[in-house]
Amino acid sequence: MSTTVILLAAGQGTRMRSALPKVLHPVNGRPMVDFVVAAVAALDPERLVAVVGHQGERVADHLATSAPGAVVVEQVPQRGTGDAVAHGLTAVEGERGCVVVVSGDCPLVRGAELARLVAHHERCGAAVSLFTAEVAEPGGLGRIVRDGSGRFARIVEAKDASEAELAIREINTGLYCFDLAFLRAALPKLSSDNAQGELYLTDVVEMAVAEGRPVEGLAYPVAAEVMGVNSRMDLAAAAAHARARVNQALMASGVSLIDPAATYVEAGVTVGQDTVLHPGVCLHGATRIGAGCEIGPCSVYIDAELGDGVVDRGHSHLEGCVVAEAAQLGPFARLRPGAQVGREARVGNFVEIKRSTIGEGSKVSHLSYIGDTVMGAGVNVGAGTITCNYDGANKHQTVIGDDVFIGSDTQLVAPVEVGAGALIGAGTTVTGDVPPGALTTSRAPQEDREGAGARYLARVKEEKAKRSRE
Repeated sequence: MSTTVILLAAGQGTRMRSALPKVLHPVNGRPMVDFVVAAVAALDPERLVAVVGHQGERVADHLATSAPGAVVVEQVPQRGTGDAVAHGLTAVEGERGCVVVVSGDCPLVRGAELARLVAHHERCGAAVSLFTAEVAEPGGLGRIVRDGSGRFARIVEAKDASEAELAIREINTGLYCFDLAFLRAALPKLSSDNAQGELYLTDVVEMAVAEGRPVEGLAYPVAAEVMGVNSRMDLAAAAAHARARVNQALMASGVSLIDPAATYVEAGVTVGQDTVLHPGVCLHGATRIGAGCEIGPCSVYIDAELGDGVVDRGHSHLEGCVVAEAAQLGPFARLRPGAQVGREARVGNFVEIKRSTIGEGSKVSHLSYIGDTVMGAGVNVGAGTITCNYDGANKHQTVIGDDVFIGSDTQLVAPVEVGAGALIGAGTTVTGDVPPGALTTSRAPQEDREGAGARYLARVKEEKAKRSRE
């Protein structure tokens, strides 16, 4: 049987209090609508129709990338869920098959559960099948009303419900599977005679009951997964569930999380077996971490790639960089886009690397800036060394050969090249190329004036005392 999915993404989300369309708000690093698109892919639908409304152009532009095969239909004005589905059906031909209706603000729904709903619907030959859930505090959600025998009777919206109906804890999740022919015939019969003056899709379910058509209500196993996101609090709760799923999968694959509740890993990040993630670690985007690594507390990675056995001592910030196996980082290392750290290299505390290559076994241990540099193997960079790569208009490259030793507080004024095996004395400003094996210094001669320091300090002390007396 052919399956059509209608994705409802027209809501304004006024409770979000945001200029961003609700369905584009990120949940664990991805717009929430992308999670729904991924879930319905499990149905292998013949067509996906997205109904947009508020800021529809922005939502449509996003879906063109995340769901390139989707047909986008605009709902203007927005007159309720029944009207939204009616707009969606304008893009659907024929009278056979089933229609799955999902909400774009329900990012935790699982594709396997949607497939279960469709399979049950087809087995039972139902006119309508839907997911329900039991919740402790139904709030403004629609209630499932059953007859005295426990059979499905209707769905009542909270604003239209009596006090007795508001006490019901079984709620409508907004996830449906309809017989296409029945749905097409029922939608024109909807009325807006209700508290909100809208066309409710839920009334279609009541029509099926009235006509004696089979209606199947399946309990969704985890209620939290079918709660829509309507506020910032809902958004935070959904993100926490999404992170928990990722973290559980990581631990099942052999990754150690010291404190899963304080570890933030986005969907799409990969982490190798026997890697340890300490509390506060945040892994974003297309980050890939090898096996046997240890990432210390509070490090943030964005689109970073680490080989096996890398140790990060924590509080580091990596973005758009590549770190080879067995390298050591941090604490407080910063690798900016284009940084490449070689095998067994060391980038230590308060070191910033930008668009540079650090060769195998080289060490930049502390308090240095290396930018636009090609560094060979076995180089030792002393504390406080900087490459002066920017002249106010252009960036210039520094080239450092193998086995160079650079003393502390050295400035390398690019463009400049330091030959292999050279030794740069501490406090040197290098403005020209250094030959291989050379010893280079640029210090002024030291001058000592005996007693001058003591006389200066005595004068300062006397002036301070004078001011305090005045």
